[in-house]
Amino acid sequence: MERSLVLLKPDCVQRRLMGKIISRFEDKAIEIVAMKLMRVTPDLAKQHYAEHVEKPFYPGLEEFITAAPVVAIVAQGLDVIRVIREMLGATNGLNAAPGTIRGDFSSSRQMNLVHASDGAEASAREIALYFSDEEICDFDSCLESWCRAGDE
Repeated sequence: MERSLVLLKPDCVQRRLMGKIISRFEDKAIEIVAMKLMRVTPDLAKQHYAEHVEKPFYPGLEEFITAAPVVAIVAQGLDVIRVIREMLGATNGLNAAPGTIRGDFSSSRQMNLVHASDGAEASAREIALYFSDEEICDFDSCLESWCRAGDE
């Protein structure tokens, strides 16, 4: 099993799309093992987007991500990082394919509704920024045997 941090960004929360997005992950048999509504502080934004802090677009990114609450999620599943990123579609909603989350609900590069970790290393770092070990609820899903064969 693999884990990914997912952030339902301020535009997703403000547009009341949280349930629709979460239901897509649940429909795909992705397990949610932690979730909370929270505000991203400027300090947390700087840690999360550390590679972008010195770039000219960073002030606008920080202003956006701290403007309203986000829903932080730890998602778990087989190859979940790739699967979620494919479900999201292209970063710019105008370029995202219909049927993807961004293709269906976004028409912006920045206001693209959802962040998801882009690899295992990023996932571990990002999850640790948003959740303590105690906040992650490992459990045996009773649906797993109905969603995947035992040898998958």
